[in-house]
Amino acid sequence: MIVLIDDEATELRRIMAEGLLFPVFQPILDFRVRALLGYESLIRGPEDSPLHRPDSLFAAAAANGLIADLEHACREASLRAFARQRLAGRLFLNVTPCCLLDARLINGHTRELLAELGLAPNRIVLELTENQQIVDMPEIQEALLHYRGRGFQIAIDDLGEGFANLRMWSVLRPEFVKIDKHFIKGIADDRIKFHFVRAMQDLAGICNASLIAEGIECNEDFVCVRDMGIACGQGYFIARPEATPARHLTAGILAALDQQSTVLSPMTGGPGRLPTARNLLRPVVPVPAGASNETVFARFEADPELDVLPVVQGLQPVGLINRHSMIDRFARPFRKELFGRKSCELFMDHAPLIVDQHATIQELAMMLAVAPKHYLFDGFIVTGEGAYLGVGSSHDLMATITEMQLSAARYANPLTQLPGNVPINEHVDRMLSSACPFVAAYIDIDDFKPYNDTFGYRRGDDVIQMLARLLCEASDEQLDFVGHIGGDDFFVIFRSADWEMRCWQVIASFAEAVRNLLGVDERLQGGYMAENRRGELSFQSMPTLSIGAVRIGPGDCDSHREVAAAASQAKKQAKKRAKTTNGEALAGGQLFVERRRVGGESPTVMSIRRLN
Repeated sequence: MIVLIDDEATELRRIMAEGLLFPVFQPILDFRVRALLGYESLIRGPEDSPLHRPDSLFAAAAANGLIADLEHACREASLRAFARQRLAGRLFLNVTPCCLLDARLINGHTRELLAELGLAPNRIVLELTENQQIVDMPEIQEALLHYRGRGFQIAIDDLGEGFANLRMWSVLRPEFVKIDKHFIKGIADDRIKFHFVRAMQDLAGICNASLIAEGIECNEDFVCVRDMGIACGQGYFIARPEATPARHLTAGILAALDQQSTVLSPMTGGPGRLPTARNLLRPVVPVPAGASNETVFARFEADPELDVLPVVQGLQPVGLINRHSMIDRFARPFRKELFGRKSCELFMDHAPLIVDQHATIQELAMMLAVAPKHYLFDGFIVTGEGAYLGVGSSHDLMATITEMQLSAARYANPLTQLPGNVPINEHVDRMLSSACPFVAAYIDIDDFKPYNDTFGYRRGDDVIQMLARLLCEASDEQLDFVGHIGGDDFFVIFRSADWEMRCWQVIASFAEAVRNLLGVDERLQGGYMAENRRGELSFQSMPTLSIGAVRIGPGDCDSHREVAAAASQAKKQAKKRAKTTNGEALAGGQLFVERRRVGGESPTVMSIRRLN
């Protein structure tokens, strides 16, 4: 039952004075490591009050000049609840820009509260909300410099809702940027939203910020955001806000994560395999959260090879203790006597990097690249369905990445640096094993040999490198795979829905680029004079493209050999149709699409089109 109150200000003051604000926490998923990054705190008033809803609560505060007081009370309630539940990861606290200048936040009160609760400042993210105009940006910048100097991180909320937060992003350079839920809802079926978010992603890469997609409410949008490479996600599909939130990912979210796209990188741990965090796992026996510092110190003394010691509460990891930090603190006068019997939680990192065992090596590397420097020394904790499994070191990660890069370079084409035959075959096998439908396209340059013989290998190399660039530009780096078989032959694995349009884009761009490589007379004539295979001087057409494409569905092929054979046959059909009856090349290029079901016994239905 809601009690009606005549005076909102009186009710609001009563709620704050009696400590009746209560926070709920919504988990934020880090896609890169398949683990929770942390929680956003959302405030609620008493259930029997007309100010129960946050919009009513803050509207009353704004109308009565109590915004700063309310935000201060919200921060304190959130921090105390977060610490009381011993939640892992970061805590995102909503702050209006004007309240950044509140003396209680900037002059040490919050820092003292954090020390009292045992929370490190680097676990707190101040999330700036755009519900008021910033009138003094330089003063806000100076305040943020103050907070960053004490370890806090910054996020801006609802990117895309208005122009002001784009300005905030460019000026404040936050560590996290939240994409407004309008752009996330339905993104799987809306190309406009998809490209808006892709533009935001490009900006984030330039600014070294991590994007958080808000408002993920269905499986399709979840998978789309994940496959785009967005760093983090938040929404009802992942978890609803709760007073006692989930501490690890549910089986449903883990299943959705398993739907992620096949990794495109040629850096593999062997045919069809991609190294994960489990490959780097070292089984270190953890200590319970209640263990004393003396116990931890004894573990380090007994094992000189032990660099870090994980701390668990039951099966769940809650912290990590660094050997050198621990020994350095105990080496100071009277520290052992003062802190020896106290809980090891006093000296542990409460926000270690925790990753799921299935997180790929590339995802781990991306995470460490943007993480605070101490993670490079401490490494990371590996979990399985939220339970502690072991630890991994950054040194082992770097060694694995180096080995993978050397392997990738060994099989890369020296002229274009694109993946060669071995990585192409491995990627096709990964696609087949994942039962993911794709299109295999074999690209060949027609009339390349006479061009290469007439103008020299250097000009020929220019044409090959130009085609490699055009293929990369026309492909979606998040979905498609571009390989270089050798010479003037290329192989592309398309998963883009508009793959056919992309092929025609390459054909048209290649034709235009080749024309620009020739002189005015050659361009007007559509070719040049050169010796043919019999040594006779004859007219040669300008190089064009022949592309043979074949759709591969689940179960159509058993290995990369069958895919290569089908694509090769399609390419031969394209080249066969590339000549007119009098033997002259058709202008532009050819795309032949094998329409039949590969590996089936249905009749062959083929289509051929040309660009004139």
